[in-house]
Amino acid sequence: MTTTVDTGFSTESGSRRAERGRFIAQPLAVVVIVGAVLIWALNRDNDAIEATNLNISTLLADTWAHLLITIAVAAIVVVVAVPLGMLLTRRWARRFAPVFLTIANIGQAAPALGMIVLFFLWTSWEGFWCAVLPLAFYSLLPVLRNTIVGIEAVDPALTDAGRGIGMSGAGVLWRIEMPLAVPLILAGLRTALVLAVGTATLAFFVDGGGLGELIDTGYKLNRVPVLITGAVLAVGLALLVDWVGAVLEEVFGPRGLK
Repeated sequence: MTTTVDTGFSTESGSRRAERGRFIAQPLAVVVIVGAVLIWALNRDNDAIEATNLNISTLLADTWAHLLITIAVAAIVVVVAVPLGMLLTRRWARRFAPVFLTIANIGQAAPALGMIVLFFLWTSWEGFWCAVLPLAFYSLLPVLRNTIVGIEAVDPALTDAGRGIGMSGAGVLWRIEMPLAVPLILAGLRTALVLAVGTATLAFFVDGGGLGELIDTGYKLNRVPVLITGAVLAVGLALLVDWVGAVLEEVFGPRGLK
């Protein structure tokens, strides 16, 4: 006869503990690594070119520009993808969903650099918006797809129950379908944020600013400290944005589904 011992451990609880541990470890690791690289870069014997790029005001300006590009891309993605995803789950609009998903798929399948260059050649624009608009198109798919999948995954019995107690179509959407779809939408937004902060390093190609300026300068002028500092700041920012996305999922996810 076999005796089963209950250790009190489950895969789900272990995963939750690991996730909570990551909430503390991830930003701490970013602060330690980025702090160490900045102390090294700012206190070494830099030549004139390195000193021009490796100073507090330049690093803050480039990091802020990079963050602004990421925020603008994320805002456009949310404003476009979430309402469009909601619309495409309505019965009369479902036949159009493959068309929009194919367009968004093309946007993400194409290289981000190619999207920026094509947009530049098409519009002859330069600067912030010339980088933001193609990157928003590039990052659209995760939020659009997750909004559609999240709403369509809601149990039909729940929506039928809502209609049974007299809710309108809009009431069912806002009070039943959207709250239950929030975890998937937030997961898509987190993916879009990481895509945006990573591809924002390409904004320097169209004079859009950001940390790509440091990486490009370090590479072209063979200044390794400038190259390393720009790359580490970009990676650190991506990890912090991913952490913010995880916190948003934890805070705004429905309590009953955790």
